[in-house]
Amino acid sequence: MSFGKTTPILRIFDETKALAFYVDFLGFTVDWQHRFGDDFPLYLQVSRDGCVLHLSEHHGDCTPGSALRIETDELEAFQAQLLAKQYPFARPQIQAMPWGSQDMTVVDPFGNRLVFTNGISV
Repeated sequence: MSFGKTTPILRIFDETKALAFYVDFLGFTVDWQHRFGDDFPLYLQVSRDGCVLHLSEHHGDCTPGSALRIETDELEAFQAQLLAKQYPFARPQIQAMPWGSQDMTVVDPFGNRLVFTNGISV
């Protein structure tokens, strides 16, 4: 038995704010977008390297305020990239965690918490 990759779905409420956060600030790329019609909710996929996220305006897909951990081997470099952008709503800091990892938490405009971690644990 084997399991494949996990693709989290995060609730968003505003396309402009979502793209400003995930694409402009975090550096993800929009892979594809879908709407059932002109005035319908947006569903899209963004990715950066091996990290794939789905973002949805559909009310039944997921709950705002979710949390997820994203492993990276370049946490300090990623933090430096984010701080250099001077995003007005976040100045992420790296924290040493009691279990041995270094974590950097960033909250999107919709209350979803993305914890970037070097994944090291004791």
